[in-house]
This record gives sequence, structure tokens and C-alpha cells, in this order.
Amino acid sequence: MRSKDFGWSASALLLAISGIFLICVGCYFLFIRPALLPEDIRYMDLTPAELGSIGPRLAAWLNHVFNVMGGYVTATGVLALTLAATAFRQRCPWAVVGSIVAGLVSIGWMAATNFMINSDFKWVLLVFALTWAASIAAFAVKARRAVR
Repeated sequence: MRSKDFGWSASALLLAISGIFLICVGCYFLFIRPALLPEDIRYMDLTPAELGSIGPRLAAWLNHVFNVMGGYVTATGVLALTLAATAFRQRCPWAVVGSIVAGLVSIGWMAATNFMINSDFKWVLLVFALTWAASIAAFAVKARRAVR
């Protein structure tokens, strides 16, 4: 029996791109991001004396935090890429449910939080979140057309 061919739909491609975005974000946190960015210091409204007092200890702590966060963001990206290459291409309904939940609590919440703190990266993260959302929308559009 010949297996059904599942090509790369727009929804699967968009989810794969989202996964690649997240892998890049995770690698940024793991390998590039300094402990304190200028926007962090602005947000915390620290004086130079306060920063000099807590900066080194805070930086050491944040390096650990960002290593963990970078690992989780990278893992989320790998899982999104894997989901796109497998169950999303096969049009599995549970794949879209998992993708909705994962997108909301990962890149969706990250983008929202960056708007709340007025981050310099808020617009980039919004593009990443909207790419994820577009994959869900494309999945829904194709599912609706298949029902007709």
C-alpha cells in the first residue's frame, strides 16, 4: 500500500520558520546575551552606585538564569520544528492544539512581556509571535477548505 504524500503546507512552513526563530533566540540567550543590557538598567532605574554594588552579583546570577532560559527556548524551537516536519504536515488535529498552547505560553507571552517592559526587542519578538500565529491561521484555513 502506498503511503499518502504530505507536502510542506504554508502552515507547516510557517511553524518551521517559527521554530528556527526560537532556536536563534535560544542561542542568543545561551551564547551572546550579556547579563545586563542597557534596557535592563533603564527598567530597574539603577543609579551608577547601585549598579556598582549589585551589578557583579546580579550578572553572575543572570548568566545562570539566561543559560537555563536559552536552553528551554532552544528546546521549544526544536520541538516546533519537529512538529512542523511531522504532525503538522500530516494535518493531525492534536498538533494544532499543542501548537496553539505552546505558542501562547512561549513566544506569545515573551512578546507580550517585552511590550509590558517596553523592551528594545519587542517588535522583533512580535514578528516571531505573529509568524507562529500565522501558522495556526494557515492550518485553520486549510482545514476549513477541506471540509467544504
